[in-house]
Amino acid sequence: MKSLAELQALRDKMKSNIGIRADDSTNTRVVVGMATCGIAAGARPVLSTLTEEVAKRNLSNVAITQTGCIGLCQYEPIVEVMVPGQEKVTYVKMTPEKAMRVVSDHLVNGNIVSEYTIGANIK
Repeated sequence: MKSLAELQALRDKMKSNIGIRADDSTNTRVVVGMATCGIAAGARPVLSTLTEEVAKRNLSNVAITQTGCIGLCQYEPIVEVMVPGQEKVTYVKMTPEKAMRVVSDHLVNGNIVSEYTIGANIK
């Protein structure tokens, strides 16, 4: 690295490679819990699937981000979907297959996949 501009260019390139998009108030935010408990439960493949599906469908209004501990370790992997003007939806015990359905049903068609939500999984 010889300059700050080189470092910023490298950062931008890497962000595009992993599919994390810039966030703004008009975007739907999809947040994946990537703390140790989430990673141990399989959050990394869930994040990869979400990123790949959003890119494949050219959903430019969807920002995929990561966060640390959400605080519900027994329900990991956790994915939160925040659509502007709507209540946050928390999906729990996610798998790559469930993530694909969340993209097609919720992000594309606007239909919450109720059976994957925290409300349907609390016992």
